Amino acid sequence: MYDMIVIGAGPAGISMASEACAAGISPGNILILEKAHEHSFSIKKYYPDNKLVTANYKGFEAACTGVMCLVDSSKHETISYLDRTIRENSITVHYEETVFKIHREAEEQRFTITTDRGSYDATVVVIAIGILGKPNKPGYRIPLPLKDRILFDVTTTDVAGADVLVVGGGDSASEYCQYLVQKGNRITLSYRRLDFSRMNDINRESILALAERRQVEILSGSNVTALTDASGKPGVVFGEPGLGTRIYDYVLYALGGTTPRNFLKTIGIEFDGEEPYVQEAHETNVRGMFLIGDLSAGTKGGSIIWAFNSANTAMKRICREYLRCSAGPSSPKSSPR
Repeated sequence: MYDMIVIGAGPAGISMASEACAAGISPGNILILEKAHEHSFSIKKYYPDNKLVTANYKGFEAACTGVMCLVDSSKHETISYLDRTIRENSITVHYEETVFKIHREAEEQRFTITTDRGSYDATVVVIAIGILGKPNKPGYRIPLPLKDRILFDVTTTDVAGADVLVVGGGDSASEYCQYLVQKGNRITLSYRRLDFSRMNDINRESILALAERRQVEILSGSNVTALTDASGKPGVVFGEPGLGTRIYDYVLYALGGTTPRNFLKTIGIEFDGEEPYVQEAHETNVRGMFLIGDLSAGTKGGSIIWAFNSANTAMKRICREYLRCSAGPSSPKSSPR
């Protein structure tokens, strides 16, 4: 019987366990379950090595309220900080373990969590799985022979000196373009809208500067309608008559991620439209079950500091309502720098 089980070993899940330790919960009474083979998998997989992990992101104030904090840091510094937090708090993480079912007992405050390896009981469950359950994919068919030429991140395949079409208009699209230009690629960016309102100021200025230097060709107001196999390369069919079909070496999609809606619904979390319903301090409609990190910030997601702070907010309510602990204002632990 654990006091707390956290599902997801990203920044939100790690900070949740850290907050519990700081509130006086024994590390032996805390367990993190993670389906990937390592923590912070999305950061490690989707962030380029030279990407700056920014503290202030999409308008979220870079002010820390809990025991963890972050300044603008490199990918390596951020991962090292999370490594150190797990080690210093003696946090137990079960990797490569997938949660299938969460059942709440009707007569007592107890959850039974069923995984592909067994089952566990806990007083409180915290869902910290992040918004990128799976990368969004286009609605049209991707020809099977092109599977190695169609990408959804920039780290799986080493692309250099190639003609690459990036599809998307958010921060990831801009960051992918910046990274690929540095690798000597010739980049075209296709975005269905006419402006980059979804990007933060830094990424917007960066992509426009690349376009001005003719390192990126921007096709604003363009729509990819189909892919064809052009002798082993992607033939990209645009809906606009003036663009027609263009051939690239690779197509990289930066279309965001899908909220793991089905999983959340199967464990009893209600939705308010497209977003999961959360109440005070990120508690869901299921008593004792909390939703923190990206998912508690809405479908557009939040920052790593938002993840840290949401864990601190949730911990205060957990101590007040469910566990014998004391979570209050505290000095953040040392950040990556």
